[in-house]
Amino acid sequence: MTSHDHDGHDHDAHHEALDAAVDARDDWARRRRKGIPTDENLLVVACMDERIPIEEALGIDLGDAQVFRNAGGKVTDDVIRSAALTTNFFDTDEIIVINHTDCGMMSAPDEAIREGLEAQAGDLDDADLDPSLPELNVGDADLLDWVKMTDDIDAACAAQVEYLRESEFIPDDTTVSGYVYEVESGELRRPDERIAEAISERRA
Repeated sequence: MTSHDHDGHDHDAHHEALDAAVDARDDWARRRRKGIPTDENLLVVACMDERIPIEEALGIDLGDAQVFRNAGGKVTDDVIRSAALTTNFFDTDEIIVINHTDCGMMSAPDEAIREGLEAQAGDLDDADLDPSLPELNVGDADLLDWVKMTDDIDAACAAQVEYLRESEFIPDDTTVSGYVYEVESGELRRPDERIAEAISERRA
């Protein structure tokens, strides 16, 4: 029997709404165990810059996409590793790369980066790129090849898209696209449709 207060309100309606909310939250939190896919089947690879609101920029909600962020939004070996796993085993069929104007990866001179990291790490022959796999090191490559500095954000964004499209680990039917987020306007644009030239290119 349903109880009512003096205004005639249904007390059961409150706990039913709460139960539904708790169930929905449990589905969201335990989506992997329950085999519930995301609505978007989307992986976003983006710069870690704090000015980029990923969900807002893409018009999606928290939980709609997997998000991988690193310095510069670069396709590193760990991005490939994560993309390979999610596209092959978690039904992800789309990847979006988001780079942005006024990026810190365009702001420092190459030599300053090289010298600063060498001063921190010491002998690079003994430096591990991955602590869990100590055999991985810079080897004969230049330290900047690992850091992946950027001269032109539009060209860099287009290159990251191609690296993902060309990877043997990612299925050919995965849709890969890239956008540049303009921090000055708060809008996304395609890499070849630059508006603010002055902050799209690295200063010499």
